[in-house]
Amino acid sequence: MDEVVEAIADPIRRNILEMLRDGRLTAGDIAAHFPVSRPAVSRHLRVLRQAGLVRDELVGRQRLYQLESEPFTALVEWLARFDQPRGWEHRLDALETEVYRTRRERRGSTGRPAEKKRTA
Repeated sequence: MDEVVEAIADPIRRNILEMLRDGRLTAGDIAAHFPVSRPAVSRHLRVLRQAGLVRDELVGRQRLYQLESEPFTALVEWLARFDQPRGWEHRLDALETEVYRTRRERRGSTGRPAEKKRTA
């Protein structure tokens, strides 16, 4: 996972990954979108390849790069742990849900709050 995080830390590499999301591209096609030299883009592609985020395939005289999404799985699972409620927050969410459900049941089909019973 650390290698994936290091690879996506650079904005150019993140842009390359976004470009490859739509399909395979040559290094030249990728390089045309950036103000850096082609050798610099090649180095970025090498980092992405070493992290397992892209793979390349030689087709005729062209090398096509393609996104590999599997290495993102561990990162996504790790990040998801920060988005899920924990401890009291989770319990308070459940309590809120129960309060709304009870209010709905008390209103009945009239849509008005039920009257409280008076004791004498």
